[in-house]
Amino acid sequence: MSAVLAILRAAPLTSIQDRGRFGMLQHGISASGPMDKAGYDLAGVLGGGGHGGIEFTTAGLEFKLSSGQCRVGFAGGDFQIRRNGTLLDWPGSGQLGEGDVLSITPGRWGNYGYVRFDAGIDIAPVLGSVATSSRARLGGIEGRSLRVGDVIALSGGGDGITAISQRRPELEAGPIRVTWGLHADLFSPSLRQRFTEAGFVVSASLDRMGVRLTDSERVFADATILSLASDAIVPGDIQILGDGTPIVLMRDHQPTGGYPRIATVVSADLDRFAQLRPGTAVAFAPVTVEHAHALLRSRQT
Repeated sequence: MSAVLAILRAAPLTSIQDRGRFGMLQHGISASGPMDKAGYDLAGVLGGGGHGGIEFTTAGLEFKLSSGQCRVGFAGGDFQIRRNGTLLDWPGSGQLGEGDVLSITPGRWGNYGYVRFDAGIDIAPVLGSVATSSRARLGGIEGRSLRVGDVIALSGGGDGITAISQRRPELEAGPIRVTWGLHADLFSPSLRQRFTEAGFVVSASLDRMGVRLTDSERVFADATILSLASDAIVPGDIQILGDGTPIVLMRDHQPTGGYPRIATVVSADLDRFAQLRPGTAVAFAPVTVEHAHALLRSRQT
């Protein structure tokens, strides 16, 4: 199986991703990988399981299959997808032949979508992964976001459909679940209580590194904890900046941080959080570490 596609339209955050580059945090490199892992997995199942795929945002994506043929799967948030102008079901899959154009525009909800193929993204891995980390300039094409004119070759075959990766967690409503963070005890009990009772809003300042929240209730306006000695960060950490602004750190987070982290979004809810568009109200509910593990296991079985 081989094919070549050419990018006709891509927004600044469009990138090649696989499941990530793990074990490199000690060297200052975050794992990267898809912002919505479940959406990425489903696109892979529908497409035939080729390694890697393209992550795009609400700005959409358009590409042409310049040569060859392939099967493509698409999933993630809600998007509209057209093959040569004809609307297809989303999420879904289809066959592409030479000259076919696939065009994707935003739908009702979500920030990130994925296209994957029955062949792998033919790019040499860097440190074991093709995932793009634009911050570290690693992976993908020259470690950067995709742009018009980029050409991507597909080669090899897929891994096929697996029972686990066919599952797509429901995007349930309700608070985003968190465990108390490494520095939670540095916040007073009353401040922690306010954190769980307050409503925040996803701001327009978001990318693969982090999501800044609007704290209209000024929960942390009077917090006196400004900075700490830097230590390791994990995706989902909620750090409170010196001016009281909460930021949820995402897949391309910095390796260490010197601001206190009051809580961490549980892995089972990080996909859901990533898909919240700017202007969406969000609240947080603490759960135990044991409950967080159980939630994650329920997503994987």
